[in-house]
Amino acid sequence: MAENAFEQFGISDEVLQAIGDKGFTQPTEIQILAIPPLLDWRDLIAKAPTGTGKTYAFGIPIIEQVDPSDKNIQALILAPTRELALQINADIIDLCKYLPKIKTVCLYGGQQIGRQFQALKKKPQIVVATPGRLLDHLSRRSLSLKNVNTVVLDEADRMLDMGFFKDVTRILDRTYNRVNLALLSATLSTDVMTVGWKYQRDAVEILVAPEVESKPDISQYSIELTELQKPRAIMKIMKDENFERAIVFCNTKNKVDRVTKMLKYRGESADCIHGDIRQSQREKVLAAFRRGRIRVLVATDVAARGLDIDDVDVVFNCDVPDENEHYVHRIGRTGRAQRSGVAYSFVTTIMDSIRLQEIATRAKYEIEKITIDLKDK
Repeated sequence: MAENAFEQFGISDEVLQAIGDKGFTQPTEIQILAIPPLLDWRDLIAKAPTGTGKTYAFGIPIIEQVDPSDKNIQALILAPTRELALQINADIIDLCKYLPKIKTVCLYGGQQIGRQFQALKKKPQIVVATPGRLLDHLSRRSLSLKNVNTVVLDEADRMLDMGFFKDVTRILDRTYNRVNLALLSATLSTDVMTVGWKYQRDAVEILVAPEVESKPDISQYSIELTELQKPRAIMKIMKDENFERAIVFCNTKNKVDRVTKMLKYRGESADCIHGDIRQSQREKVLAAFRRGRIRVLVATDVAARGLDIDDVDVVFNCDVPDENEHYVHRIGRTGRAQRSGVAYSFVTTIMDSIRLQEIATRAKYEIEKITIDLKDK
């Protein structure tokens, strides 16, 4: 096996081999800072941007500490959305590739609960869940948290901002034998700090600033276009630049549907996800996108955080986002895993220009204005 800097953590050969299979040899900053204290069962509170490798930062210590012979639930990972929960679960499964006795289950709303009952009967040691569905299972007594050693709250700020504060505290109160708690967050909001103050002791504090290791290498452009020109522009740019995989973000569900239809009409391999689409269908679309069967994924901001898709060539902001933070999360879908990326923002109105300029100023981004020739030849 090629030299792997993850060896510095003293982790098992099985996990090292699984990491190597994913092509990773150098840990990211959050991984360097978080893995050692978590391996020592320390509480941890970390502020780190999206796309910095947080899942492996907590996933590796969890897997190292799980006792495969113990069929009780030993680790709990909470996520704010089903998409993020599914992605975390997939990453944990990848890390357990050579540890078949370690089982994981993903519990989230939108999936038939009967299927989850069957998965729980297989005695997983690791549970990845959204708060609402986990409380549902606790009320049905289909699982117990009394043997949980480690709890992780991923994207804790978003989870608490979405109104899950009481749910999260109810869950943490049920993990009364917990040894450590890790809070990972893009921002350290008041609610995140409150949870830390109430449930952590002598927590290790980690800050990974975007300006340091984690700021992605993303070339950013803006183009003035009419609404009708946007699908044509997406297809032309992808063709001219030889892009193979793109995510297109729109501000509304109706816009997502409309852009997807226009792309398909023009012969593009495209599909979409948003809140009105059944969860089972969303999962199929995401699976097809990851496998390369779909070139263009059109989405609302439901997909801007948590979807850990590393090889997106380009992001298109079909609409300039309403919130500055959404822009950062959108373009963060490209330029991941130490690769370079490209993001295009389409500007139609004066307000679009003002918002985009405000985003560039606050985030200290350079967004270059360019033009595109869409004349039919």
